Amino acid sequence: MAPKKPRRKIEHSEDSMKSKKGDTSVDIDDRLRVMGTQSNKRPMKKRPKPMLTFSSFARCNLFSLPKSCNSSSSSPSTNSFSEKNVNSQKKHSKKVEETESSSDDDYDDDDEEDEVEEETVQVDFEFFDPKPGDFHGVKLLLQRYLDNYQWDLSGFIDLILAQTTVGTVVKSADSEEDADDSDGDKEEADEEELFAVITALNLGRYQDNQCIKELKQYLLGVCKEESTKVKLRQVLEKDARDAGLLVCQRFANCPYQVVLKLYEALFDEISWATEDEPTQVLCDSFRFKHYLVITKILENKGPLLQKAVKRKADWVEPVIYMKQEDEILHEMSSWSFTFELSAEELAPPEFKGYKKLGLVMLIKAEAIAKFLKKLKSLVEML
Repeated sequence: MAPKKPRRKIEHSEDSMKSKKGDTSVDIDDRLRVMGTQSNKRPMKKRPKPMLTFSSFARCNLFSLPKSCNSSSSSPSTNSFSEKNVNSQKKHSKKVEETESSSDDDYDDDDEEDEVEEETVQVDFEFFDPKPGDFHGVKLLLQRYLDNYQWDLSGFIDLILAQTTVGTVVKSADSEEDADDSDGDKEEADEEELFAVITALNLGRYQDNQCIKELKQYLLGVCKEESTKVKLRQVLEKDARDAGLLVCQRFANCPYQVVLKLYEALFDEISWATEDEPTQVLCDSFRFKHYLVITKILENKGPLLQKAVKRKADWVEPVIYMKQEDEILHEMSSWSFTFELSAEELAPPEFKGYKKLGLVMLIKAEAIAKFLKKLKSLVEML
């Protein structure tokens, strides 16, 4: 067995990122409140107009901000990440200090200028190995992973939690301490404090599990184009041992700084697992050649889009990616297909005219380095 490589320590500092309300990897209706101390906010007299940025995956966040959400022009903060070994595994614990500023507007009878008071709110996030106690928190994140399809979701979650060498859950920094202090409420604390989960499951290694059988059956059922179905069946059956199901689900208030570190950590762990797993069979199970991604998008084919096309306007996107990294993955995919969702999931007012669709795509493993580079550039621009 090859010796384990030491972890590198990362110190990172840049402008604060606000919690992205438009990131709806979990259904939009399931948005979670931001953890930490919240400040009271009064609505501003005029809502600031969103600034258009360089592409749809950046515009998605801006257009999806609730109307009651205020943003300051600049709010300095310090975001730090640290890594360490956990239980002799190559797992890290990272912290992100997210600083948010809020403003209170004071009005007077003479319509004087608003006086803004800023209050700093810090939310720390840490990365942990998945464990059985995270079951309910992960279930909350994955409850609509396959639309409203009745399948063995509990078995799927068990696979994720059992694979501790490759996979991460994100919680607020105090959640583990709070759970230790109150053993009776440990399960409830895990459910409330879990913000994100990421993993990659080998479709061949787990092919005999009922949840994977049902997942494959679901994907083949929703794929309507025969030529694409042939390619999909090839990945799910003949090439299953070379394919990893890439799962990344999170709540809207998980900052993109954390998301970048999640992906970087996952692909580091996959690389290490090819050398450090106890058997050669397990090592080989992480030598992925392809990654299969199941996600959701918003598509606009209504009158508003037609008017925008006629006017050559760029303020209406035909597709909005609910997770910004999905656009990068989509651009790099070997093939993809969309499908109708049976669940009635209404888009928020900001996305009037859009319809939610499922998206399945296959990405070659050799494209991951480029994906991480583009994702890093995106995060730096946000």
